[in-house]
Amino acid sequence: MSHPLLTWADAALPEMLDDLEHLIRCESPSADLTAVARSADLVSAIGQRRLGFAPERLVIDGVTHLRWRLGSPAPDAPRVLLLAHHDTVWPIGSIETHPYSIQDGVIRGPGCFDMQTGLVMGIHAAATFADGRGGQLSNAAITLLVTGDEEIGSPTSRALIEQEARGCVATLVLEAAGDGPDGRPGALKIGRKGVSNYRVDIIGRAAHAGTEPEKGLNATVELAHQIGVVLGFADPEAGTSVVPTVAHSGTTTNTVPARASFMVDVRAHTVAEQARVDEAFARLTSHTGATVTVSGGVNRPPLETSAAEGVWQRARAVSKDLGLELADAIVVGGASDGNFTAGVGVPTLDGLGAVGGGAHADHEHAYVDEIAPRTALLVALLRDLLAG
Repeated sequence: MSHPLLTWADAALPEMLDDLEHLIRCESPSADLTAVARSADLVSAIGQRRLGFAPERLVIDGVTHLRWRLGSPAPDAPRVLLLAHHDTVWPIGSIETHPYSIQDGVIRGPGCFDMQTGLVMGIHAAATFADGRGGQLSNAAITLLVTGDEEIGSPTSRALIEQEARGCVATLVLEAAGDGPDGRPGALKIGRKGVSNYRVDIIGRAAHAGTEPEKGLNATVELAHQIGVVLGFADPEAGTSVVPTVAHSGTTTNTVPARASFMVDVRAHTVAEQARVDEAFARLTSHTGATVTVSGGVNRPPLETSAAEGVWQRARAVSKDLGLELADAIVVGGASDGNFTAGVGVPTLDGLGAVGGGAHADHEHAYVDEIAPRTALLVALLRDLLAG
C-alpha cells in the first residue's frame, strides 16, 4: 500500500505541472530586472494560490526576492529554511528556440531543471503545512525564500539568505539533484566546493617594439610568469582547482605591452584550502619589475560534508519510510546558495529539487515521474526536522 504522502503527491502532480509550465514560459534572465520582477509576480501568484497568503516582496538594488513565513513567530521555535531561486540563465526569447514540452515523461524548456521544478516542489511542499496536511506548525516554523539573482552569484541576496538561515534547524536547498557515483540521476548533494575569484593586474611600461624594446617593461612577460605561479597554487589531491580564465594584454602588435590582466577561478572543498590559496595570492610579487596588483577573494564558502551529514542521514531514514531508494549522495564542484547557509553554520542539504540533467544547456530536461516522490520526500523531511 502506498504511503499517504506519496498518494497526496501523485494527486498533486497535475497542479504542479501546471504551475511549472507557467513558470517556464515566464522567462527570467537574472540581468533583466524587469523580467525578474515579472517572474516574481507569477511566483507570488502561484504561491498565494497554494499557500493561501501572499509573500513579502523584498526588492534589493532592483532585484525582486520573495519570502513566505509559515508557523510559529516565536524566536525559539524550530525553523527550517526552504531555499530556492526564480531567476535563470536563459535570455528572453529562449522559449521560442527551446519550447516548453512534455514528451515521453520528459519536461523540456528554459530553466525546467535549474530550477523551476524545484521551486514548484518547494511551494507545494510548504503548502501542506499551510493547510495542516503535512503537519501542524503551532510550535515550529518554515521559511520559503525565493531569490532573484542566484545565477549571477547572489550579490543582492547573500545577506538576506544568511539572515534567514541563522538559527534554523536546517536549510533544504531546492537546486536540482545530480548524477550519482554510478551515473544514475537523482543524487542529493552533501558537499559543494567554495568559490574564490581573483583578478591580477600588471602595469609595465610601453615602448616601440621595433626601435627601442629595451626601454619597455613587458606586461605580457610578467603575465606569463604570474600565470605559471598561480597554477602552482592548485592541489589536486585536496580537490583544489586554480584556473586562469579571461586574460588581456597589449594594445598594438608593435608596442611593448604596458598593461595586462587575467582572471582566476578557484574552487576548494574546505575553508582551510580557500584561506591557503587566498594567502598565496596576497604574496604574489613581480618577476620583471612590473607592478602586480591582486583584487578579489572568496565569493562563496564551501558547503563542507560535515554541514550536510546529519540532514543527509535523516533524509535517508525518511526515504526508507516512504519506500523510496535514494542514490548515494555526492560532492560537486559547482556552488549554490547552500554554500552561504553552510558558511554561517547551519546544517544544509542540497539537490532536493528536480531529477534530470542539462542545466544551462540545450538539452536541459527534468523527469516527470520523479517530481511526486521527491516532493513527498521533501514534506517527510520537513516533518522530521521540525519534530526534532
